[in-house]
Amino acid sequence: MTVAYTIDRRMYLNITNRCQNDCEFCIRRAGGIGYDLWLEREPTVEEILAAARDAQRYQEVVFCGYGEPLLCLETVTEVAREIHRFGVPIRVNTNGQVLLYYDIAAVDELLNNVSAMSISLNAQDAETYVRICRPRDGVKAYEAILQFVRYCCSKGVKVILTAVEWPGVDLEACARIAGEFRAAFRIRRFQGSTNTRVKNWPYPS
Repeated sequence: MTVAYTIDRRMYLNITNRCQNDCEFCIRRAGGIGYDLWLEREPTVEEILAAARDAQRYQEVVFCGYGEPLLCLETVTEVAREIHRFGVPIRVNTNGQVLLYYDIAAVDELLNNVSAMSISLNAQDAETYVRICRPRDGVKAYEAILQFVRYCCSKGVKVILTAVEWPGVDLEACARIAGEFRAAFRIRRFQGSTNTRVKNWPYPS
């Protein structure tokens, strides 16, 4: 199974296929990045570190993959702590709903070992987010994202908010939200296909 993969000069770590969302534009439907990221099981900390043993050769290490990495917060934190020792910038690509599942103390452990959080905002308001991203936790998911953005910014972590170019998404409004948090903003272009292979795994309790 593919645990670590590279794009340009970045190393990406594939932690899980689980996700709380079922987004209309999900890359798991679109595919096309050149790697098979479907996991037979979630890799252990030891397996991830083995796959990332030459991480210091890259300009950045990114926790990403086909799922939401912060559903495995303890694993991500432990791996990030080890890689952080080599001075490599670390970014987490996340849907930002982690505070629905973990407490602040656990989140702080992660934030102490990463350089940046790329958080998928994807909508200008909760109603649009629920309609397009179809989160397991409904409106609470969008509220949790804004709470997490606010907290990351308060801790001095670099935050990049992103949104997919998609019908119904007001990109200018999303950019204004990013500006209110003094966060960066990036538009993600959608690349579609007819691939509808999506796996549903259990969520953390």
